[in-house]
Amino acid sequence: MKNPLSSLRLSFVLLAGAAISHAPAQAQPGRSLQLSAGMHLIQAEVAATEAQREQGLMNREKMPANAGMLFVFGAPATQCMWMKNTPLPLSVAFIDAGGKIVNIEDMRPHTLDSHCSSKTIPVRYALEMHLGWFTQRNIKPGMSIGNLPAPR
Repeated sequence: MKNPLSSLRLSFVLLAGAAISHAPAQAQPGRSLQLSAGMHLIQAEVAATEAQREQGLMNREKMPANAGMLFVFGAPATQCMWMKNTPLPLSVAFIDAGGKIVNIEDMRPHTLDSHCSSKTIPVRYALEMHLGWFTQRNIKPGMSIGNLPAPR
């Protein structure tokens, strides 16, 4: 007769293995979610803690075409980004709490230049994508980014 605990253990091992195989790669500092910019879909890693935001996309040599990193800030404010130890050229969209793009800045690799959101409209998010990603898709300030995580 088959031991019912053996079946239970096997089920647990199979479930645990499935969970591990679907875990994000170690290089990804946070969870990933799908955002939308008009008809375009974005797979964005989320940097929501101070440590994750400080690390950002540093030391990344490559990134998929429609992937990026979403920086989530604790409260709406003026935010600035830089490219220290970041080899990928990037564009960053600064986004208000309602999901509307306030401004977009292009950033050169390995620079310490500050790229800031508009001082007149506080932002809750910053979305970094490959350099020119927004321009190539005709995504401009005033347009919205969908599926952003709700403020905590």
